[in-house]
Amino acid sequence: MGLHPWEQHPERPTRLMVNVEMFAGRLEPGEFLDYDPVRRAIRAWPGRPHTPLLETLAEELVALCLSDPRVQSCRVSVAKPDIFNEAAAAGVEIYRTRTA
Repeated sequence: MGLHPWEQHPERPTRLMVNVEMFAGRLEPGEFLDYDPVRRAIRAWPGRPHTPLLETLAEELVALCLSDPRVQSCRVSVAKPDIFNEAAAAGVEIYRTRTA
């Protein structure tokens, strides 16, 4: 992951921090939001071709979250904690609400 040359060495994969929040309206008793599809998507990232932008990964997770009709909105953040010495992390956060 990344645009910089030092981020593109397959022998040194970039570590990512990922947070996903899905917001739903009232759920019926016994009903729940299933995080497994999101987890499977994230776990598949190491096997995918090089992705230069974190925004691409975040947008894919947003689309996956909103594919569940019960999810009214979601917040996805993807950050690289080891990219710059002078910062704790660099990343992107997307908050999206379902369109009518």
